[in-house]
Amino acid sequence: MFTLIAATTNKNKLIEIRKELDDDRIILKSLADFSNYPEVIENGTSFSENASQKARIYFDYFKKPVIADDSGLIVEALNNEPGVYSARYAGPNADYSANNKLLIEKIKNIPEEKRGAQFVCIICFKDENDEVFFKGVADGIILTELRGKGGFGYDPLFYIPSLGKTYAQLNLKEKNALSHRGKALRKFEKYIRGKLNIQFSQV
Repeated sequence: MFTLIAATTNKNKLIEIRKELDDDRIILKSLADFSNYPEVIENGTSFSENASQKARIYFDYFKKPVIADDSGLIVEALNNEPGVYSARYAGPNADYSANNKLLIEKIKNIPEEKRGAQFVCIICFKDENDEVFFKGVADGIILTELRGKGGFGYDPLFYIPSLGKTYAQLNLKEKNALSHRGKALRKFEKYIRGKLNIQFSQV
């Protein structure tokens, strides 16, 4: 069996990760499964820096393979805000509601055709031999009102024109099929299955 630690306590992220990494050979744990672990201050200037920082620190601590992701929303009309500050856009202790309220306030006077945005996810895998990155990007438009009850974060504002729905109006299977994290996870899944096939064939 292969133990993999997902460097997150976010239940919503973990659900999406488990959905993609459905393999009997993988024992997936998260930080919530441990009583003690170091706190990582995400002070990088890019998604890759933050993901790498978390992966390295938790690999050094647990001595087990780790995946860490950093993800966020990029709105071109707002000079690529909120970017790496997506989780704390409205302040260090902001919740999803406060972040969404601030985004609506900043975007409300911008025409819809100029409200294009990208959700970006960078996953970093770290073990004793490798540090590898996987990127997923999804394109959409930012709305000025919340739509949908599902998902989390900015999902109720991130609208997919081809579907006529926001992330928050999709079920988990639909969201993972086109989301930034789903795309990055599938790239990682392909990598780790290859790694496992090699590892187990050598046992």
